[in-house]
Amino acid sequence: MAEQLIIFDTTLRDGEQSPGASMTREEKMRIARQLERMKVDVIEAGFAASSNGDFECVRDIANAIKDSTVCSLARAHEYDINRAAEALKGAASARIHTFIATSPLHMEKKLRMTPDEVFEQACKSVRQARNLVADVEFSTEDGFRSEVDFLCRIIEAVIKEGATTINVPDTVGYGIPELYGEFIRTLRERVPNSDKAIWSVHCHNDLGMAVANSLAGVKVGGARQVECTINGLGERAGNCSLEEVVMAVKTRRDYFDLDVRIDTTQIVPASKLVAQTTGFIVQPNKAVVGANAFAHASGIHQDGVLKARDTYEIMRAEDVGWSANKLVLGKLSGRSAFKQRLSDLGILPDADDELNIAFAKFKELADRKTEIFDEDLIALVNVNTTADAQPAHYKLVKLSQHSAIGEQPHAEVTIIQDGEEKRASAYGNGPVDACLKAIESVVGSGAEMVLYSVNAITGSTEAQGEVTVRLQHSGRIVNGVGADPDILVASAQAYLAALDKLHVAQPARIPAQGE
Repeated sequence: MAEQLIIFDTTLRDGEQSPGASMTREEKMRIARQLERMKVDVIEAGFAASSNGDFECVRDIANAIKDSTVCSLARAHEYDINRAAEALKGAASARIHTFIATSPLHMEKKLRMTPDEVFEQACKSVRQARNLVADVEFSTEDGFRSEVDFLCRIIEAVIKEGATTINVPDTVGYGIPELYGEFIRTLRERVPNSDKAIWSVHCHNDLGMAVANSLAGVKVGGARQVECTINGLGERAGNCSLEEVVMAVKTRRDYFDLDVRIDTTQIVPASKLVAQTTGFIVQPNKAVVGANAFAHASGIHQDGVLKARDTYEIMRAEDVGWSANKLVLGKLSGRSAFKQRLSDLGILPDADDELNIAFAKFKELADRKTEIFDEDLIALVNVNTTADAQPAHYKLVKLSQHSAIGEQPHAEVTIIQDGEEKRASAYGNGPVDACLKAIESVVGSGAEMVLYSVNAITGSTEAQGEVTVRLQHSGRIVNGVGADPDILVASAQAYLAALDKLHVAQPARIPAQGE
């Protein structure tokens, strides 16, 4: 039998470190449930010690998830490890992931610690974590730029202390596949007790090689865990992409000779959920989950695919969750049929109140659109029910706009702000600009818009427009997402959703890579 490759998803921790990708507790819970549905082996739910909010998210996910191991990151500090253990108490399967920097640059400039001090701190932390949970992962931050002799010394010691997984990350995306794979193999060969732990790879994409480096770490280095994120989400250029690693291993099983537990039909729903939640839209030519990933424009390619699908397709679109199915439901359709289709798509809300919200939104949409696609349903659940999951400080009541050639666009809005109805109007450079200026004249947030993005959920002029607005204020960056067939309404909804997030006080967070 082939060995299993463990898929460790860090979308909710490392992925959330992308500027603007911060998620609410409800959004994190929805993504965690989708990861569980996809049968991810390990879900890194967050960094429990970074803030009370992160602690509560890790705790809630640990209590809710039953079929995946739930993990919390912890620096090699006593407080962090105790906090992680406390948050994970309710988990069916818990892991503490503790780390410390090991490269000369990081030890000297960031930690201001000697190698001996780092060694002692690592051993002490793993020992502490192992007394609290049975599953302990130890990471050597900036491992690929660390000295081999020192890594061998510290890894051998932490395995003796009880570390069950050893992760050697390419923290800054400096690796080259051949070199990184050989690096992992060298460590495994030189560490006497290397067979007592599972080896893991965690690669960043600064040079565009995160997936290639990870796969080299698996094939050449012998790693049996890959740390990755949905859509490759992550700080700077992002992380290793889960969907690409999984499909590479499954498609080229002849080469890797490894199995993965992942239900690949849940990959596209997970991708769409993360994209809609964070506002980080997937590029059309992105492997596996991009809109063009299975499109054939060339006449030669089209002819070949029609004659024999495998002439140009190495995997099937439906195997990763793409579907051309239309929801044959309308405004007279019942709640049971609607619920069944959501279940088929793997996006059925857990709570009845969320299902009721989604059904009401579906009815509204059915009155306005001739055809409703699966993508419309995903947006209804992921955007609207998440936005309505907690009391909104701002709500759009009415919007009217006038524009004509030769005239400056003008908009009038009515919103409810903390229970009080307010009206305003404004002129703008375009209809969207006028609408958002009118809203801002009411709320006076003073926030700077750093991103405005429009994405058509489906084809045709009837398509819903999905709008992402990213605002920055006092060092905080938040996303708001809105979806509606009227792009102006979607824009206003997205702006108000972002303002809602700014309205909620956020405690200071300790950065994961902080001292």
